[in-house]
Amino acid sequence: MPLKISRILHAGYVFECEGTAIAFDPIVENPFSRNCHAFPSVRFDLDWVRQLRWDAVFISHFHDDHCSLDSLDVLDRATPIYLYCVFDELFAMIRALGFSRVERLQVDVPVQVGAIEVIPRRALDNDVDSLFQVRAAGLNVLNVVDSWIGPDTLAQLAAFAPWDMVLWPFQTMREIAVIAPSQAQQGPALLPEPLPDDWAPQLRALAPRYIVPSSCQFVQEDWSWYNHAMFPITYRQFAQEIGAALPGAHIFRLDPSTAVLLDAQGMAPAAPLPWVIPVGPQDVDFDYRPDALAPATSDIARRFAPLNAQELALVLDFCQHGLLQRYRDMELPDDSYFQQPRLWRLALYGHDGAATVLHYRTHGDLIDLVPATDEAPGWSTELPLMKCYSALVLGESLTSMYMRINDGVFDAATQAELMDADIVDDPLIRCLFNDAIGAYQAAQLKRLLAR
Repeated sequence: MPLKISRILHAGYVFECEGTAIAFDPIVENPFSRNCHAFPSVRFDLDWVRQLRWDAVFISHFHDDHCSLDSLDVLDRATPIYLYCVFDELFAMIRALGFSRVERLQVDVPVQVGAIEVIPRRALDNDVDSLFQVRAAGLNVLNVVDSWIGPDTLAQLAAFAPWDMVLWPFQTMREIAVIAPSQAQQGPALLPEPLPDDWAPQLRALAPRYIVPSSCQFVQEDWSWYNHAMFPITYRQFAQEIGAALPGAHIFRLDPSTAVLLDAQGMAPAAPLPWVIPVGPQDVDFDYRPDALAPATSDIARRFAPLNAQELALVLDFCQHGLLQRYRDMELPDDSYFQQPRLWRLALYGHDGAATVLHYRTHGDLIDLVPATDEAPGWSTELPLMKCYSALVLGESLTSMYMRINDGVFDAATQAELMDADIVDDPLIRCLFNDAIGAYQAAQLKRLLAR
C-alpha cells in the first residue's frame, strides 16, 4: 500500500495509509493568525471538515499558525490531539474546547496510530519546536515543520538516510529587518538573498529521494509592503540551488489541496483534498524586493478601522499604567541596551494618521512616564493603535503588527550604540510578549466559549 500525502495549508498535511488518516498542524482558516493570507489562495469547506474523522492530529508547537483553536473547533472532539509544548496552558485550553484526549509529545518517543508511526525529534529550539519522523508502508518521511536542525539531531536523522521524502521549511523570515527597516537597510542588500549555508549539507546528509519546499505558505494583506520584504527566497531559487546541490533528488511543490502517492518505486499524483478549494492562480511565487521603501506607520495605520472610545481607553490605560508595572516586574538582561538611562519615545497612530506620543525614562528595571519633551530619544517605537489593541485583546503576534523600531535619525553616538542593541529588547515588545504564552489561543477560547 502506498502512503498518501496531502497538503492542507502552511505546515498542514494529511497522511493516509492502510485506512489510517492523521493530520499535522491543520489550519483550516484563511486568513489565519489574523492577517496571514494563504499563498496561493484557498478557501475551506468547513461543513466537509466537520465530517472528517482523523485518527489523530499532531501539532508541532504552540505558535498560532500551527495551533489554532478556531481550526481545532471544527474537528470531532473524539479526535486524539498530540501536542509538542512545554507549557501546560495550551493543553488546558484544548481540553477546555472539549477534546477528551490531549496528549503531550516527548522527543524520541514514538506514537503509533494504526498503520502510521510518528516520532517527534528534537529541534534546535526544543523549548518551542519539534520536527516529525513519519514511518508508514516501509517509508521514512521527515516533516521538518518550522524548525532548524541541530548537529546532534542531524546525526540521528542521517542514520536513516536515504529518506524517502523531506518536507523542508524553505523560507526564512526577515522579522527583525521589517521591524527595524532603517537599521537593516544600512547594510548591503543582496538579491536574491543566499540560502542558509547549512541547508545543502544537511539535505545531503539526509539524501532524500523527494524534497517538498514546505511551510511559510502565506502573504499579508494585498497592500502590505511585508509581501516584498518578509520572505526573501522564492520557490524557483530553492529548486535551482538545492537541485544543483542534490542532483539525485526530485524537488517539487505541493500546493494546498494537492496530494501524491508515495511508495518504494516512486511517486504519483493523487486525488486532491476535496475540502481545500483553490482560489485563483496557484503557480505563484514570492516577490522579494530588498530595496523597497517601508511606508510610514501613519499611512499603514490608515488601513485599519478606528478604535471606538472604549478600545482606545483600554490601549491608553495600558500604555500609561499597565505597561509600567509589567516593565518593572520583568528582569532586564544584564547586557540590555536599557541598562543605561534612556529616553524612550512611543508613537501610536490612529486611523486618521495622527500620532499619540508618549515618553518614558528607563534605567535598568525602572521606568516612568514623563511629560512631552523635545529631547532626542535614545530609542523609538511606533505602531498603529489598532495593532496595539489587537495584541492586548486578541493575542496578535509581533510579526503582523507593523511595529517599527528606531525608524529615524539619531546622533552618531546613539546610532553606534543602537547598532549593537537587540531589537527585541524594545520595551513594548517585552511588555506585550515576554510572558504572553498562548495569548492568541486564550483570546480564541474566550470567544469560542462565549458562543
